[in-house]
This record gives sequence, structure tokens and C-alpha cells, in this order.
Amino acid sequence: MDTTIFNLDRIHTARDTKELAERYGQMAQNYDDSLQGEWGWTPPEYIADVFSRYVAKDSRILDAGVGTGLVGEALVTRGYSDLFGIDISKAMMQKAREKRVYRELHLMELGKTLKFSNDFFDAVIAVGVMAIGHAPAHALDELVRITKPGGHLVYTLRPVVYENKGFKEKHAALEALGKWKLMERTDVFVPMPKRKPDFYYEVWVYEVVE
Repeated sequence: MDTTIFNLDRIHTARDTKELAERYGQMAQNYDDSLQGEWGWTPPEYIADVFSRYVAKDSRILDAGVGTGLVGEALVTRGYSDLFGIDISKAMMQKAREKRVYRELHLMELGKTLKFSNDFFDAVIAVGVMAIGHAPAHALDELVRITKPGGHLVYTLRPVVYENKGFKEKHAALEALGKWKLMERTDVFVPMPKRKPDFYYEVWVYEVVE
């Protein structure tokens, strides 16, 4: 098995965050070509279009789980410029840094306390990180904390992850607490049409209330 190219099974079978970061680091050099060229990765463009319907161009934005910066590139082409990013992999962030679209990049882990003050961002965007073996549902608590009232969280979820990994319950709990309100849940779409036609995503959009 070539560990330097994108492999969904290797990502989903990582035993812990340390191993997950190591595996992403091994893939970093060939990540963009492999994911986009061989898998036909569509979510950065798709979510950027959804995001632009809700978030002003002068907003301060966190790309949560920045990877190699593909989402940042998609946002920049739509007129955004005040971009911050976090990730668990130094090697992936180095590839993102080379794209020169982020103001700051930080090594941080979703699901733990994030080193940003309350209400620091106007919006948070996340692609492919609310996933099996990745950010847990309770990571949303911190993302809500660091987003201003009236700001937006926009992220992808697989329907199976939403139903079975605590996200359905977390969504409902945050709504019941008056922390946010649902703005949009898109139809499902295929994020990897060249290799995984049975792998589906939705984009969720929430507005932070307090």
C-alpha cells in the first residue's frame, strides 16, 4: 500500500489523533493531486458557494481542519481574505502555508479547548473533519464559543455520521440551549465521484445566537 497518497481507509482506521496526524502527514506531499485528481474531490467549491450566501466578504473566518488549504483557495476566489486555519498535522499545514491564503495557521485539535477568545470569528467553515475518527460532536461547543453572535458555522457531515456519532443529539442540544439556529441543510451530494459514488455529504449552516 502506498502510504503517500490519499487513502480513505487509512484515515478512518487511525487508532487515535496522533496516528491520524501521522497518516495525514505522510499523505501531505501528494494530497491535492491524489484527492482532487484521482478521487474528484468536490466539497471545497461546493461549500464555498453555500458559505458565500451567508457570510460577508470582510469577515474573519476560521477554517477548522485546514488540511492543505483547498477550502482557503476556494474562499479566496470568492473574495474572502481574512482567513485563519487550524489542523492537527504540521505537514498538511505547511502545504496550506505555501498557498499564501491564510493570515495565521495554528496547530490545534478539534474536540479540545481552542486557543481563541470568545466571539473571535465571524464564521467557521469545516470540510471533512466532522467525520469517522476525526472531530467529535462536542467539538461544536468550542466552535460556537469562538463565533460571534450572528456569525455562522458551515460544515460538512455524512448522514451516517450525523445519525450515529452524536451529532444529531448535539445539534438538538445546542438548539435547545438557544446557542444557535439552523439556517440550511443542503441536499446530499457525492464528494468523491471518481472513487466513492456511494459516499455522501450534506452541508449544514447554523447561525450563532449567543
